[in-house]
Amino acid sequence: MASTGEAVAFWILGILMVVAALGLIFARKAVHAALCMAFVMVNLGVLYVMESAPFLGVVQVFVYTGAVMMLFLFVLMLVGVDSADSVVETIKGQRTWAWVLGVGLAVLMLASLRTATLPTAVGLDAVNNPADGSGGGNVSGVAQLIFGQYVWAFELTSALLITAAIGAMVLAHRERLGEKLGQREWAERRVRENKFVAGLPAPGVYARHNAVDTPALLPDGTPSALSVSRVLVSRDQVSRPDDYHAAEAAIEAEIEEGITR
Repeated sequence: MASTGEAVAFWILGILMVVAALGLIFARKAVHAALCMAFVMVNLGVLYVMESAPFLGVVQVFVYTGAVMMLFLFVLMLVGVDSADSVVETIKGQRTWAWVLGVGLAVLMLASLRTATLPTAVGLDAVNNPADGSGGGNVSGVAQLIFGQYVWAFELTSALLITAAIGAMVLAHRERLGEKLGQREWAERRVRENKFVAGLPAPGVYARHNAVDTPALLPDGTPSALSVSRVLVSRDQVSRPDDYHAAEAAIEAEIEEGITR
C-alpha cells in the first residue's frame, strides 16, 4: 500500500507527465517536443525511485534521458527543422493511414485496460530471492530479465535506434552541386569581380572594441554591416556605436575639466 506522500507525488507527477506527453504530440517545434519527452522520461525515473527501484530510476535518467534524448537532439541538428519546410505529403495517404493506425492503437489499449487485472506485484523478487538462495541483487536480477526473458525486445529496440541514427545520417547528407572552392579560388574570384578584393572588413576596425559583435566603422564613422556575422544580426546581438557615445562624452568632459584647472 502506497503512503500518502507517494500518492501525492504520483498524482502531481502523473498530471505533469500527461501534460508533457500532450505537448510532445501538439508542439509545433520539434525541439519543444523533444524537451517534453525528456521531461516525461525524467519524471518516470523519479517514479521508479519512489517505488524503491533506484537502479531502474538511475538507468532511466542516464540511458533514456541522457543518451536517447541526446540522439534525438543530434538528429534534429543534423536534419535541420525549419518552420519554412514544406508540409506537402510526399507519400500518398500518409495522413489517413496515420489516423487509422492511431485510432486502432487507442482502441487496442482501451480494450487491454478493460480486461486487465491487477495481480500481486512481483518485480525483481522472483530473481533476487529465489528458492535456492542464489539471488544476486537488483543488478543481477535486471540482467537476468534483460538478457533472458526480454532479450528479443531489447534487441529489437537497439536495432530501431541504430536504424534511426543511420536514417538521420542519410537525411543529413547533401550532395555537393559544384566543386568546392579553396582559398586561392575565392581570392581569384574576388579579383575578377573587383569586389571585396581585400576581403570583408573585420569587426572592431576603427571602433572602441575589437569584439566580433562590434561592427567596423567606415571613414565617415558609420558602422559597416558587412563586418559582423548575419547570425548576430538576426539575434540582435550587435553592439551599436551609440552605446559608447555617453562614455566618450564623459571622458571628454573629464579632459576638458582637467585642462581648465
